[in-house]
Amino acid sequence: MTTNRMQSVLRHWLWRIVCAASGGLTVSGRWSVAGGCVVVANHSSHADTAVLLAALPPTARPVFGAAADYWFDVPVRRYVATSLAGILPVRRSGDGTYAALLAAARPALMAGRTVVIYPEGTRSTDGTIGEFRSGALRLARDCGVPIVPVAITGTADVLPKDGRYSPAPMHVQVGAPLDPHTTSAPQLRAHVLALRDGAVADAADRYALAS
Repeated sequence: MTTNRMQSVLRHWLWRIVCAASGGLTVSGRWSVAGGCVVVANHSSHADTAVLLAALPPTARPVFGAAADYWFDVPVRRYVATSLAGILPVRRSGDGTYAALLAAARPALMAGRTVVIYPEGTRSTDGTIGEFRSGALRLARDCGVPIVPVAITGTADVLPKDGRYSPAPMHVQVGAPLDPHTTSAPQLRAHVLALRDGAVADAADRYALAS
């Protein structure tokens, strides 16, 4: 087993254990991608990366495109980024940001890995899903890989932005792969919204049945 495959397996099971101890994690949907792809997900908590590492199969070997000036400017965050999360450092520099993303992500995609991007660009503080930037779609098109919408719920309850940790149930809903050449950023956002709203409705139904 190669080093990065072993790292993916270890990260997967580490974060499965952490999620289990943080309120539990359920995963719906079928992962059907063989080879490189771009995953896009809504973003409301630093716990999102942990649940995706736990939810995606180790064979996906996920890495996360994230701001280099945040994740690599403090030793503790740098350790988490490189050892525990698999962060691809992307330097934010105005018009050159996409070029930096492409340079960081293309080798991983060509090696058959999954690159995760949060296209809102920042964590939501009120539960709404912001407009999607076009970088993830552009990356998938330029690298010739599918794009997979994923919805995450519950993480803002566990670790809200600027809030305190509190265990709560979390859920990941995996969507079907999309062709980036025939999908727009608003359509991609609509897919994630539909997945999230469906997961919330399912959770409410499960609660009602259990009550």
